[in-house]
Amino acid sequence: MAESHDAWPALDALIVAPHPDDAELGVGGTIVRLQEQGWRVGILDLTSGEPTPLGSPARRIQETEAANHALGNPWRFNLGLPNRDLEPTLAHRRAVAEVFRRTKPRLLFAPYWEDAHPDHLAATRLVEDARFWSKLSKSDLRGAPHHPARVLYYFSVHLRIVERPSFVLDISSAADAKRAAVEAYRSQLIENQPGGRPGVIDAVFDRTRFWGHLVGVQHAEPFASREPIGLAKLDSLLL
Repeated sequence: MAESHDAWPALDALIVAPHPDDAELGVGGTIVRLQEQGWRVGILDLTSGEPTPLGSPARRIQETEAANHALGNPWRFNLGLPNRDLEPTLAHRRAVAEVFRRTKPRLLFAPYWEDAHPDHLAATRLVEDARFWSKLSKSDLRGAPHHPARVLYYFSVHLRIVERPSFVLDISSAADAKRAAVEAYRSQLIENQPGGRPGVIDAVFDRTRFWGHLVGVQHAEPFASREPIGLAKLDSLLL
């Protein structure tokens, strides 16, 4: 897991997460699948996620490292923005845009734009605004101009809503890895559940099974897009 700016790999896809664990909850299976297909994948955690009732900065780092290992060790960096006070300010936009310019992802994954958690909403706005800034020339931003081709939105929401995805991706072969990754966050997803039961984790996999059922597979993750999705051929459609 990347802990410094020393190495800035060129990425095919970058998942932007408000807190450590959001990427695993919303897009963990897809991260594994993309890497299996040869994609260069990265995760940008915007905040440490602390403070929380049962966590600590040191423990969250350990849990994130274990989760990242379960996902196949994609490139990962924590931007260190303020948890609970995350806002789409110009300074934060600059920081995110510079990561985009230096890692040059073709595809961005951002939190879904409807949520009860202010940090999630701020993260979505930051991704969209930073994507625009990232392409600017005649700028003092670090790195060369770069414009990610598309933003896809994943679901790790704090609302009891029924997702309305643009498409779902089969993650059946990656479900065990996703489970291992989310279970690594014991302080957030297991120990803080009533009676120590992994209620959040159960709910996550109820949803992956639901979406998988609709397309005839065991597990799937849903994604939304604000823009039309173009296809060159229909071979990959699950019917």
